[in-house]
Amino acid sequence: MSSSPQKIRTREIGPDDFNATLTLLQAGFPHRSRDHWLVALRRLSEHATPPGFPRYGYVLEANGVAVGVLLVIFSSVTVDGETRIRANRASWYVEPAFRSYASMLSTHPQAHKQVTFLNITPARHTWPILEAQKYVRFCTGHFKAFAVLRAGPRGAKVEKVTPDILPAEDLSPSEVDVLLAHASYGCVSVTCTFDGRRHPFVFARSRHRWKPFGLPIEVPVPYALLVYCRDLDDFVKFSGPLGRYLAWRAMPMVFIESMGPVDGLIGRFSASGPKFFRGPNPPHVGDLTYTEWVMFGQ
Repeated sequence: MSSSPQKIRTREIGPDDFNATLTLLQAGFPHRSRDHWLVALRRLSEHATPPGFPRYGYVLEANGVAVGVLLVIFSSVTVDGETRIRANRASWYVEPAFRSYASMLSTHPQAHKQVTFLNITPARHTWPILEAQKYVRFCTGHFKAFAVLRAGPRGAKVEKVTPDILPAEDLSPSEVDVLLAHASYGCVSVTCTFDGRRHPFVFARSRHRWKPFGLPIEVPVPYALLVYCRDLDDFVKFSGPLGRYLAWRAMPMVFIESMGPVDGLIGRFSASGPKFFRGPNPPHVGDLTYTEWVMFGQ
């Protein structure tokens, strides 16, 4: 006698799904602790998710039991002065017995045609799949910049962002939101003031595993990852004072996710792997806001 067919469906994750979500994520990412995923879910619960979009992502169910999960960070971003929706497909896992249904989970968010989707941590074997789904590479590695070696404009002043920062003609409300939100994630949010105007920047603290002189050992070297600037030319212009500010805080290098070397900066490009987008508003170089790297931790 044959068994009844499986009832498979995809739906939004809700607070009642947290335990199942944590169990699946720990199975899929055994190098990550349960606390890591608890932080991720807490920050998603506090995130200013645009109305009408899932707060946490999607779950794949078989006969009412969660067998797969996909975290997605939906955010409002400003593009050319207008509000647009961007989504980072952050972390997903499907139990081996249900991998044949994985496409239901991975393609479900793409029903939102007006949204630009990012995938910044794709596994190598998924690159051809993403490209077949019309994802496009927006960077292929990172440029390791020794920004501290640049002179920079005389009189530029770098200051840490504090909770009392206010928007004005030189700093939009959306930029203030970016600065404060990312400071709450542990990022370095600063403004660089020059000629009476403030320019916003966000950096994430990280560590690069460096093998000195080809030796079979790794030395963790701290660096700052560029998470936000209005335009990469802004960072190049103020890289000197920004680099010295960061160097004094034990981050002697700045990593920039890019397609190659950055004109005007001293450093070296490493082809560490592509990052992809799909949708109407591609991110510019120097914009990794509201992504898993800064919200969940690397």
